[in-house]
Amino acid sequence: MNRSVAGALAGLAGTVAMTAAMRAMFRALPEKDRYPLPPRLITDRVVGPTGLMDAMDEPERRDLTLALHYGYGAAAGALYPAVARRIGGPAVATGIGYGLAVWGASYLGWIPAMRILTPATHHPRARNGLMLAAHVVWGGVTGVTAAYLMEGESRSRSGAGAVEGARGHVTAVREPA
Repeated sequence: MNRSVAGALAGLAGTVAMTAAMRAMFRALPEKDRYPLPPRLITDRVVGPTGLMDAMDEPERRDLTLALHYGYGAAAGALYPAVARRIGGPAVATGIGYGLAVWGASYLGWIPAMRILTPATHHPRARNGLMLAAHVVWGGVTGVTAAYLMEGESRSRSGAGAVEGARGHVTAVREPA
């Protein structure tokens, strides 16, 4: 499997886990901090001016938000293998670091630069904690899933069997008998 495709599939899997974590943590936020989460705010701000959101009912808006959120997760995941190759180390740790870098580049970088949302520094601490934790979940799942998908491909190409370590990276490769 192509590394970018493996990364995109891993990013998609990470987004499933991230979305579940975000929903669970959202319920624990203080009442004053329970306004729409960034995926919805971003969708409203980017798609809203086109008039498309006005033509949709609420379930369709939620579906569009999820589609865009999952698409972004897959796109960010597609870039992960290139970063992981350069950094090395346990897949879960590399993935978490990458997830936190995606958070920083997004919520402190391009999103405020494009005036889509204010920077994370202007949002409540509890919401930033939620989003940081969600990106830890995304990164960890993305890292481990990408490693698994790419290891499976390298085993099938070489005929060798890989022995996975507890942290999701290859620790030894056995030659075929």
